[in-house]
Amino acid sequence: MATFEVEGGAPLHGEITPQGAKNEALQILCATLLTPEKVTVRNVPAIVDVLQLIELLEKMGVKVGHPAEDTYTFEAREIDFGYLQSEDYRKRAARLRGSVMIIGPLLARFGEGYIPKPGGDKIGRRRLDTHFIGFQKLGARFDFDTGTCFYSVEGKPLRGCYMLLDEASVTGTANIVMAAVMAEGTTTIYNAACEPYVQQLCRMLNRMGARISGIASNLLTIEGVKELHGTEHTLLPDMIEVGSFIGMAAMTQSEITIKNVSFDNLGIIPAQFARMGIRFEQRGDDIYIPRQDHYEIESFIDGSIMTIADATWPGLTPDLLSVFLVVATQAKGSVLIHQKMFESRLFFVDKLIDMGAQIILCDPHRATVIGHDRKVRLRATRMTSPDIRAGVALLIAAMSADGRSVIQNVEQIDRGYQNIDGRLNALGAKIKRLDGC
Repeated sequence: MATFEVEGGAPLHGEITPQGAKNEALQILCATLLTPEKVTVRNVPAIVDVLQLIELLEKMGVKVGHPAEDTYTFEAREIDFGYLQSEDYRKRAARLRGSVMIIGPLLARFGEGYIPKPGGDKIGRRRLDTHFIGFQKLGARFDFDTGTCFYSVEGKPLRGCYMLLDEASVTGTANIVMAAVMAEGTTTIYNAACEPYVQQLCRMLNRMGARISGIASNLLTIEGVKELHGTEHTLLPDMIEVGSFIGMAAMTQSEITIKNVSFDNLGIIPAQFARMGIRFEQRGDDIYIPRQDHYEIESFIDGSIMTIADATWPGLTPDLLSVFLVVATQAKGSVLIHQKMFESRLFFVDKLIDMGAQIILCDPHRATVIGHDRKVRLRATRMTSPDIRAGVALLIAAMSADGRSVIQNVEQIDRGYQNIDGRLNALGAKIKRLDGC
């Protein structure tokens, strides 16, 4: 188990470029199963979750090329369905949440798909009903083997229909869209997720020959086609990493420039940091964050405490609430962080309280943070990263703390952030990676 040893109090200075978007990558890589032709994907982040999915696709029979550091090619000419019944497939797919999006493309192209119950972060209930109800509406038969924890779907041909999703699930929308692109007739999906990553997927599918309209809205219309073709695609920069760097700069009193952020695809993220009192400038497609000794959280017009809550796009992504929470600990003022979607994502706050943060965990979904306004620095401690986003929040806390902190289980951070210690050390951070500690 790898460990970070972090010496707090080191300000950062310089430029950093965000990696390719993890959540988009998982959708796009699964979509390569929809065609036997070559698909080239650029700006692919070298993070654990993405590399595991690429390895899984290879095991399934996809021919994978790696012509450049951040570029991969995929040719899914034949799929080994025997492997999909194997113990090795079960183990590999079960440890990766994004593997669930394999099943939609397999169903569309081959009329059948199998996936074990996926793993991923332990952040609360993450049900898959939306995915499989959507497949059933398209005419597929669904089965779940409680003994082996295997999901299976079969159905050919699929037929287009109208469906109203019970929740605007990002992965659910992506999975259903990929299943519907080759269904007979027209499929209408209402209450679809419309995050930039779903938009990217739909645009890529259209370049492959799909007919999807309503992109960027919550009402998608898909006219089924007989086949899809090869294409090239470049991933967006990771908005979660951009937000993490904004919060990190404010918390550590740093002056940094975040390069090539695709500002138009950040949605409400910059505005929410501005409400935290964090100053920044948009310079072309870069974000410049000056050094700030203090930042003050706004209040609502009536004087009541600011609330920052997650919501479906174009609302605030839940993946950044951990960062907002930790940044608030050194702000002037108070804020209520409301994590609506996942009931276990705030349970890392006990570690921040141990560091001296003033936080009241109201219930599994809400925490009130009373900022120190830098009058009291967080103190160093030893802690364990529980999931990807909480792990980065703890890293930010350790970088601002007084003394040397130790973060265990940093493999969780590696799942979502590429070479984070090396990239931050290049800006002046003092992070030492220790293997096997």
